[in-house]
Amino acid sequence: MSRTKRLLVAGLTAVLVAGLGACGGGGTTTDARGSGSGQARPSPETVSGLRGTVRHLDRKTVMDTRAHFVRTCTTATERVRHTSSSGSGTHRKTRAWYTTERHQSCKKVRRGTERYRRVVRTERWCVSLDDVNGVKARDDVWYQVSRATYDQAQATDQHSRLTFTPTGSGC
Repeated sequence: MSRTKRLLVAGLTAVLVAGLGACGGGGTTTDARGSGSGQARPSPETVSGLRGTVRHLDRKTVMDTRAHFVRTCTTATERVRHTSSSGSGTHRKTRAWYTTERHQSCKKVRRGTERYRRVVRTERWCVSLDDVNGVKARDDVWYQVSRATYDQAQATDQHSRLTFTPTGSGC
């Protein structure tokens, strides 16, 4: 690898490391209650913070059209030869007869269009946290949560401490 290519790769690596370091939340690691008391720490997926706002977004659908397929079948016939042998040596006789067997050949064929309801946005339950994982500067961070976690958060008071495992980020 030439010297200029090595320098280019080193520069890109430095930019990438700096960018990832800026995106990471930083801050100290805390236990589930937000204190740095050295007790059991939560899994990396678990977040903790002060309850902000809760939000429920209904499923959103629109009417759309798509190709309509119909199964069509055709009956085909085939002449099949059957044989049977009897005797042995010079007295061997072979008898042949024919039968007609029917079978169906089916395939899906496009025939017009049909209307259906397409889901544009799935149903979501969201919770906003302040002081996420004990970092005072991380406020109003939205997390998608399960319905049970949403119900639990809605039942608690504003600014009370919550710890949960989100199903997604943003809302």
